[in-house]
Amino acid sequence: MTKNYLNDRVVACPTCQKSTSWDSKNGSRPFCSERCKLIDFGEWAKENYVISESDSSEPSKIDQ
Repeated sequence: MTKNYLNDRVVACPTCQKSTSWDSKNGSRPFCSERCKLIDFGEWAKENYVISESDSSEPSKIDQ
């Protein structure tokens, strides 16, 4: 019998740092709960989290 190690994976919730399982039974993954998922979403909506632009001075292929 082969063991599926992905089902045994435990990660820290990005919001509260509580240990939570990373498997298909956790519909909120990587979060531990729907509450933590919504807290994270709220931070993005308030623009407290951002993805910074690259500092490259060269135009991207899209700009050309």
